[in-house]
Amino acid sequence: MRYNNIHKGIFLSRPNRFIANVEIDGRVEVCHVKNTGRCKELLIPGAEVRLEKVSNPDRRTAFDLVAVQKGERLINMDSQAPNKAVGEWLREKKPFGGDMEVFSEKTHGNSRFDFYLQSDKTDRKIFMEVKGCTLERNGVAMFPDAPTERGVKHIIGLADCIDEGFEAYVLLLIQMKDIKYFTPNYETHPEFGEALKAAEKRGVKILCYDCIVTPDSMTLDKPVDIKL
Repeated sequence: MRYNNIHKGIFLSRPNRFIANVEIDGRVEVCHVKNTGRCKELLIPGAEVRLEKVSNPDRRTAFDLVAVQKGERLINMDSQAPNKAVGEWLREKKPFGGDMEVFSEKTHGNSRFDFYLQSDKTDRKIFMEVKGCTLERNGVAMFPDAPTERGVKHIIGLADCIDEGFEAYVLLLIQMKDIKYFTPNYETHPEFGEALKAAEKRGVKILCYDCIVTPDSMTLDKPVDIKL
């Protein structure tokens, strides 16, 4: 997935979870933050950020904050980017077979999952939920960075899909490179990690990939080890 019209800026402050004050070309701009998570370890005053200038002249904010530099890593923090990158991967690389049709936002039971794949030829039917991960500590990626009851609900819903004869996958997408492994963030939300382990025992497959992140793109890249 690619962005257009990327600018470099310096993060100053985040008055609320939707906006940030960023210095761009010597002036302070109020920018939209495309991630409502805490991101406290990323959005530190003085951090170098990347922003996409939007084309809609009627919008209140002219820029979307999409990535941040953390040490040597450029981390994409756009919460919409994981689904776009995974959608491209599913449709272009066809990891589940060339005859699989890919549908976005499919409801099953009381959950809406990010992707549904099916093959009329092989009769495979797959539900997939994507979780984008921006939290990194000492080279280890973790999710979530804040409690997510919605995330737990999705994991339980995927396990229920298994009981009804579907295949089910959780894809944890690390929005950066150079990661040692992934582990659930038990300190912040132990219920999410326990839900992952329980779902795996019921047959849900857990995948984890890192991404190649540039100032104007993010592409799903290589598998990452998982430690539950």
